[in-house]
Amino acid sequence: MHDAYSLIGSVRSTRWLAALPGLLLPLAAAAQTPATYTISGRVLDSRSEPVPGATVRVLNTVLGTSTDVDGNYTLTATLAPGTYPLLISAVGYSPQRQQLELGATTAVALGPTTLPEDLVQLNDVVVTGTSVATSKKQLGNTIATVSGEQLRTTVPTQIDQALQGKFAGVQITQNSGNPAGGISVRLRGPSTVAGSSEPLYIIDGVIVDNSSPQLLDLGGYSQNRLVDISPNDVERIEVIKGAAAAAIYGSRANNGVVQIFTKRGQDGKPQVTVSSNFMTSQIRRKLDYNTFGFRFTNTNAADLTQVPVQRYDYQDDIFRTATGTDNYASVSGGTSNTKYFASGNYFRNQGIVRNTDFTRGGSRLRVQQNLGNKANLSVGANYSLTNSQEVPNGGISEAYGALTGFIFSSNYIDPAADPVTGRFPSTAPAIARTNPREAISRFDFEQRTSRFIGDVQLNLTPFEGFSANFTLGFDNSTQIGTGYIPPGNTTPTYNTGLARRADRTGFLVNTDVTLSYKRNLTDWLVSTTTLGGTRQAQRFLSTAIQSIGLTPGIPAASFGNGTAATGERREDQRILGAFGQQTLGFYDQVFLTGALRVDAASVYGVSNRTQYYPKVGASYVVSQSAFWQNGPLGRILPQFKLRASYGQSGNLTALGPFERFTNYNPLVLGTLPGLFPGTQQGNEQVGPERQAELEAGIDASLLNERVSFEVSVYRKKITDLLLRRDLSPSTGFSSRADNIGNMTNRGIELLVRVQPVRSDKVTWNVTGTFTHNVNEITNIPNGLVTFPDGFGLVAAVEGKPLGTYYGTYAARNPDGSLLLTPTGLPQRERGVQGPPGQPNTPQRGNDGQPSGALLLDVLGDPNPQYVASLINEVGLLKNRLNFRVQFDTQQNFDVFNFTQRVGTRDLFGGLAGYEPELRGEVPKGSSAAAYNTFDKWVQDGSFIKLREISVSYQLRPRFLGMRDLRLSVAGRNLWVITDYQGFDPEVSAAGQSTAVRGFDFVEVPIPRTVSVGFNASF
Repeated sequence: MHDAYSLIGSVRSTRWLAALPGLLLPLAAAAQTPATYTISGRVLDSRSEPVPGATVRVLNTVLGTSTDVDGNYTLTATLAPGTYPLLISAVGYSPQRQQLELGATTAVALGPTTLPEDLVQLNDVVVTGTSVATSKKQLGNTIATVSGEQLRTTVPTQIDQALQGKFAGVQITQNSGNPAGGISVRLRGPSTVAGSSEPLYIIDGVIVDNSSPQLLDLGGYSQNRLVDISPNDVERIEVIKGAAAAAIYGSRANNGVVQIFTKRGQDGKPQVTVSSNFMTSQIRRKLDYNTFGFRFTNTNAADLTQVPVQRYDYQDDIFRTATGTDNYASVSGGTSNTKYFASGNYFRNQGIVRNTDFTRGGSRLRVQQNLGNKANLSVGANYSLTNSQEVPNGGISEAYGALTGFIFSSNYIDPAADPVTGRFPSTAPAIARTNPREAISRFDFEQRTSRFIGDVQLNLTPFEGFSANFTLGFDNSTQIGTGYIPPGNTTPTYNTGLARRADRTGFLVNTDVTLSYKRNLTDWLVSTTTLGGTRQAQRFLSTAIQSIGLTPGIPAASFGNGTAATGERREDQRILGAFGQQTLGFYDQVFLTGALRVDAASVYGVSNRTQYYPKVGASYVVSQSAFWQNGPLGRILPQFKLRASYGQSGNLTALGPFERFTNYNPLVLGTLPGLFPGTQQGNEQVGPERQAELEAGIDASLLNERVSFEVSVYRKKITDLLLRRDLSPSTGFSSRADNIGNMTNRGIELLVRVQPVRSDKVTWNVTGTFTHNVNEITNIPNGLVTFPDGFGLVAAVEGKPLGTYYGTYAARNPDGSLLLTPTGLPQRERGVQGPPGQPNTPQRGNDGQPSGALLLDVLGDPNPQYVASLINEVGLLKNRLNFRVQFDTQQNFDVFNFTQRVGTRDLFGGLAGYEPELRGEVPKGSSAAAYNTFDKWVQDGSFIKLREISVSYQLRPRFLGMRDLRLSVAGRNLWVITDYQGFDPEVSAAGQSTAVRGFDFVEVPIPRTVSVGFNASF
């Protein structure tokens, strides 16, 4: 009985316990009913100055906002009462975490939060994979960051131009001074020969096209498509330099990755920003032209007869003082659940070459919608329409163009049109070229691009530590180029007229899914696991039609009666990829990371289609250790981090979508259609170029955080370079693409930040960068491959850097002086030719003159021994008055001055270098004899350039609802120290070519630019 009663009591007890949750649930629900809270506060720096743009985020939710220009923030959040972690962060500051107590009071006013400045920036949050954010201190590699405000100090025309001098390990060259001039970006040296060395660009998670299609032959000049994006919309940029960091991006990351993040909305009433700048541009330096008042009657060396002439400075007819304007307006705001940002921009800039300009109009929209506290939907759209009016330069492969006409002209001929007939005279009697004034006045070349970039992103945080991100990105652009040369002109090949139209449409789509889970396994061990997948597709469609023999007055190719050239090209490429990454953090001091990326790209054959790219990294924040903090080292070096990493990545750009196949061409035999193979044999075994990089470095600060430095050393080896191998004629083909070359880049990078003065009223920040890279290419077929864009004078030579100058050179005496002919003329060296890259053996005949075969050798190297920059920023009057100066330098590199080579020859003689022959200081014929001694024209291009200088003053007027007004004056490329004898040592006539660099052949020089403007916030 006792057991029975006990059992009954137990059952009753169980029923009561089972019913207890049901009784308490309404009470618990009432206690946890969510409420709408208004959370406000202010973020200040160590000098009690506001920190605008700081991020305020409730962790483990999608709730967040940013501070305004006064450092204030307001966040409306619907949350259940309780305690929540609040994270406040900003680029360049140490983040602060605090507990947010939410109770019965719905208006929560937090006290000011002070963010200490962090020169080392170890706590900056960066995105290392698609939608994966992490702290810099966890990384075994370096990632460089720059804010949008730093980019916009001197009104750059495009984003990549603004990056010059901002990072260590990055060489940025503006190839042309045209208003939309192409930019070349090299991260730790070149990583391919036949492909593109430009990095992969990602804007807000969208993989974008930044190729440089040359629809019109403009003499090497072509636009980067990044010119379509307004720098005013940029919030920050992250640069991932090497394979050790970029391995997670797989087959497209050999050249590094540049991630661009644009502005977004924030809580609060609408905030309006308006800015406008007016610019003027001028040629910085003209070439010294021939002013001698006589000319030879012929080129016979024995005939010294001269006649008087008048000389003309053609450069005054070509160049002008150009003007431009950059206008921008944006509005942002929202609530805790809905945020928006919208902007519009209009940019117009004249070129320093007459009748050239570039115009860009665009708009951007970003809307973010919270779907409760655990989900966020973000939609972005950017549209731009650009138009450029061009004047061709001629140059590499065409004989028409203003600057080509200038350098091939004999400047004793008046280039002006006949006042009666209106016809322009030929100014190049020796070798026919275009009258430069006619090219500017009559030629009509134009390019237009319509582009849309959009994205949809869904972010989920269903439970603590876990996040899921979905991104759909789309980039669609249509570029149209039209060219027209009217009939009856001075061009040697198109005197009956030329009409060309070409277009290129690009579609890029990427779909990415990323899952991340972070969990504290113990109080000393933190695990972060990330998995992701991607599907990428890109298609380019291009067509062209060209004709000559035009009907007068009608600029259309369909009205030509001469030979017509048409063409169509279709490119299609698919990539499927997935990655996994695991990071373990020990005691918040030691971090270990391992990752593996797998890619399958449609470009390659089935046997080589799937590739694996591993990555490992380790970092040790030594200054977090107790022994460091409690000892003397902690006082000397408050922050000290050791890091190392290894990674692999690939490159897809060196092989076209269908180049692995043997392509066939149609033909007709009698009445029967047929096919015959092209000259290049297919290769189904070809695979991607691969890169393996080892990187190690130190990040540290000293002198009470007044000085910080970042040092990195790296060695990256590129294998399986794709090159065209010559084949035996018996194969029926001339060449085949093979994985046969290797390349290495070894270097060191240094970034130093110093705060000599840091007070409430005055700040002085100094930033210096230094980059040294050594490039070497090996396993070259026959030890030598030349490149046509450098007239066969630029080559890949076994054991030498890529793009070295290679050609004939002058004979010299043992003391280094020129060995002249008996008539006193310079001559080329002869003897026994050694293997490419190895010494030659000069020979002398009985008369002491050169004998044997003409010798060729490496004449110079376009790759600088080091690149450095120095930036000084001074803030006065509590940072209301700001000065900024940036110097850049590139040292110990060579430029092939093809411009001077042509302009000082007797056949043309328009430059001052020809005058000694006219004056009798050297024998007649010296210029013709020196023309093919190519070493004479390889010149030191070392320079120090005042890249940027600006001064701005901030007012806080009390009218029209204005919060602040900043007035500014800025300049770019104002002053250069160099011994180079051309326009500018930075330009390159081969445009964005990877292999041909530093080849100066009458490319438009980079102008000196001054701007005046304002920025107002309401």
